[in-house]
Amino acid sequence: MGCSEGSFGEAHGDGPSSDGAHVAPASEQAPALMAAAVKGPLRPNQQQQLLKELEGRPTTAAGFGLEPNALPPLVEHNPSIAVEVLLRLLKSKAAAADYLAVMVGMDLSLHSLEVVNRLATSAELPQEFVQDYIAGCIASCERAQDNFVQNRLVRLVCVFLQSLIRNNIVNLQDLFLEVQAFCISFSRIREAASLFRLLKTLEAADDGDEDDLMEAQSCQDK
Repeated sequence: MGCSEGSFGEAHGDGPSSDGAHVAPASEQAPALMAAAVKGPLRPNQQQQLLKELEGRPTTAAGFGLEPNALPPLVEHNPSIAVEVLLRLLKSKAAAADYLAVMVGMDLSLHSLEVVNRLATSAELPQEFVQDYIAGCIASCERAQDNFVQNRLVRLVCVFLQSLIRNNIVNLQDLFLEVQAFCISFSRIREAASLFRLLKTLEAADDGDEDDLMEAQSCQDK
């Protein structure tokens, strides 16, 4: 039932591989995997290995060499890894602050919205961050020059906001007017109209509020 020293080392990843090359222990491979995750998408087995390593890590990401300015490419290439890193950082407000600030400033994309949405439904995010991120999303939509890109971003942001609202993650009182103005500005887009109706339902407004949307949409079409 015993095993040789060689086979024991291989089982633990710190001995020679089948071709005689040295295989680093998992703890040594983790920083290299994190560096690779910043540069491009990891293979499924690499993702699983890095996620397993993250499970036993403390709140800081410094052990994996991930600096705040490396977060945007990590989000775009490997959003699931970014979520796990940020969830651990959120256990310490001081450790998370710089990374959340980077999230607010990064380019709006499907992956960045997915990461924030998953964070918001898995942990308690600072309300200041949530509000700043939403404001940044709205500004990104307004700045978009290409109509196709703008319409796509607006749809993504509206779905994202509905998720936050339905899960009671965002304090609408602080953002109501800004989000309402956003919906009216893009009322030609179905998701914006749906978000507007949700806002008005939650506000318990009278039936005349939907007339405002129809009027705004009519103006947009002219």
